Amino acid sequence: MNLFSGLEKFGLKLDNNKNIYEEDKKEAAAKAEAEVKVAKKVEIPPEETFLLDKTVRCIVCDKVFKTKAVKSRVRRMEPDMDLRPHHEGIDTLKYKVVSCPNCGYTAMSSYFDHLSGGQQKLIREQVSANFKPSGEPEPPLISYDMAIDRYKLSLFNTIVKKGKTSEKAYICLNLAWLCRGKAESLEEGKPETEAAKKECKEQEEEFYGQAYEGFVKAMSTEPFPICGMDQCTFEYLLTVMSYHFKKFDMASRCIANILNSSMASSKMKDKALELKSIVMAEMKNNKQA
Repeated sequence: MNLFSGLEKFGLKLDNNKNIYEEDKKEAAAKAEAEVKVAKKVEIPPEETFLLDKTVRCIVCDKVFKTKAVKSRVRRMEPDMDLRPHHEGIDTLKYKVVSCPNCGYTAMSSYFDHLSGGQQKLIREQVSANFKPSGEPEPPLISYDMAIDRYKLSLFNTIVKKGKTSEKAYICLNLAWLCRGKAESLEEGKPETEAAKKECKEQEEEFYGQAYEGFVKAMSTEPFPICGMDQCTFEYLLTVMSYHFKKFDMASRCIANILNSSMASSKMKDKALELKSIVMAEMKNNKQA
């Protein structure tokens, strides 16, 4: 049937097979193509655009050096269950350690300038006296391997200066997070990837265990805030870690503390309730097994 039969009297010549929705489809296709092009244009900037050079004076050797730091305008995204932070376009964890290239004193940026005279002496005697500077300039980007090495050096410095248990635990937690981030960054489809991921997982578990042990001890020996965390945040983190290691008594105790706390926000209590259901389900599964 010719849908346009009878229009010939107006001098119009129309195709008998004319699709009355053809133009609509063409417009929709053109619009979709334009949207794809716009999406492609809105690309995440490269990692170096989020970084700046920060000048630091070492409290141990008094030398001035430059280190990479993250600009404040990075976009925060949803963290992992255990509060591992995520930011768009960059893993900020790689840039949270400051390492003096001259004497080897290394610490997380929030701890770097906080050393007593006695601690400075310990660093000079047990770190700086044996430290061998690489002589290499600060690279434009910090790789996961370099970041992990710096955190390990930070942990060594913290042990030498007789730092708090919580500080050592927090460094171990960040090392576990970095190992997780490194595994996620590995290119898929290569034969060596699975072996590398397995090694990352083993290292993550080792550091995670050390962090958990330290946090449990710190909770009973140090006042809050601990590592910048208030009591509710700290106990939430400890709940997640306890769940990971199947320490259900500790997990249940921490959840109860959060739910009974007058200081916990409604959002924190909601998160604790969600976590409680997960912990209870796992406890039930373990009993049935």
